[in-house]
Amino acid sequence: GVSQEREASLAVERTSAPRREGVKFEDVRLYLVERKMGRSRRSFLTELARSKGFIVEDVLRNSLTHIYTFSLSTIWAEKLTHFMTVCDCVHDSPVLFFCTQETLPASPEATTPTPVSTVSQYACQRRTTTQNNNKIFTDAFEVLAESHEFNDMEGPCLAFRRAASVLKSLPWTVQNLRVTEDLPCLGEHSMCVIEEILQHGRSFEVEKILSDERYQILKLFTSVFGVGPKTAEKWYRRGLRSFSDVLAEPSIHLNRMQQSGFLHYGDISRAVSKAEAQALGNIIDEAVHAITPDAILTLTGGFRRGKDFGHDVDFIVTTPQLGKEERLLTSVIDRLKHQGILLYCEYQASTFDESKLPSHRFEAMDHFAKCFLILRLEDSQVDGGLQTAEEDRRGWRAVRVDLVSPPVDRYAFTLLGWSGSRQFERDLRRFARMERRMLLDNHALYDKTKKEFLAATTEKDIFAHLGLEYIEPWQRNA
Repeated sequence: GVSQEREASLAVERTSAPRREGVKFEDVRLYLVERKMGRSRRSFLTELARSKGFIVEDVLRNSLTHIYTFSLSTIWAEKLTHFMTVCDCVHDSPVLFFCTQETLPASPEATTPTPVSTVSQYACQRRTTTQNNNKIFTDAFEVLAESHEFNDMEGPCLAFRRAASVLKSLPWTVQNLRVTEDLPCLGEHSMCVIEEILQHGRSFEVEKILSDERYQILKLFTSVFGVGPKTAEKWYRRGLRSFSDVLAEPSIHLNRMQQSGFLHYGDISRAVSKAEAQALGNIIDEAVHAITPDAILTLTGGFRRGKDFGHDVDFIVTTPQLGKEERLLTSVIDRLKHQGILLYCEYQASTFDESKLPSHRFEAMDHFAKCFLILRLEDSQVDGGLQTAEEDRRGWRAVRVDLVSPPVDRYAFTLLGWSGSRQFERDLRRFARMERRMLLDNHALYDKTKKEFLAATTEKDIFAHLGLEYIEPWQRNA
């Protein structure tokens, strides 16, 4: 019969072909369909199967017992069925395996505990801690994003930041290109950078950017408090190449913020430690509660997300009584000035107008009363002392502090917005707009379908309105 002829054919093949070393399953012969699987994945699975003792054929032949594939179209499934019939295997037919991406085994050196199919395109649906398992790639993406920002190319800049955000969220390290194929937000350019780093340990494109004079100078200028990319570009085009050039140029008129930025550059360009942030919290807390005993003070920004270091320290200050917060910041500023620790202050009065809310686009700042400060922090005020160089004998340092004072009924939205990270906030607003037809900003959440504002007293209320699982602050480091 047909099965006897097939067995005879198998016997001929076994005797005519040399015995394959390491074969454990002589009666099982596999064929992996490259279509939909891809050449690199097929090669990897072939080697994996052979290492386990299976025979994997390179071409379709009569002796096959199993065909391994995934995501096949109906047409291709019919082609394989036709092949089985032609090979007289219909009575003892090979087993046709259809497998999805989740069932594919990962390479031993790059285990992926979480299936890549579960990684959302939105940072607000990913949990991202301060532990970055793919720093070598995300650092490269950040350089590329910054380079595009300096060239006023918002699209590519945002694309690289999204790519970096996805890799930051992974609980495993990318060790081969295959595991990234189904990750969201990784475009062709990003994949090329990953492949180059995997092959050579570095990105030549990134190295070229880092060695570029314009990039270096713009990065230097924008490290000054109060200097943005456009100002830095203007200085560069005027032939200025150093801080000395800027300060010596008579036609350059620095505003107060930039003057303080240069004056205290050594201090405020240095990272602020968690202990220093806590010490500043004590100072602000004392000042606020001396004015309003029942005031609410909350540390936000990177330190709320669990970071050990930051560029500045951010606080939200408000009061339980609606309207009482309006003069709170000016009173705090007066008290800090009286204590002799206020080195710089820029106060912005509230321009909050409910009729203009919420904004249809991402805004870095809101319309509540706020102030940008530089405070003098003494060594004796910090648990364990300031982190300064040995030659620094001053016993104090200047630190950037930002305060914002929303009405208490807007507190939850402000807390969510000021906690960051910036990419988390961008994606949260994008998710609200694209998936829920809602508008979210630091002031409010508006349902466009119901045509109404949704109230919230906590961050969890906002996540619930959006139908999102709550993400803890320390998991928002996107």
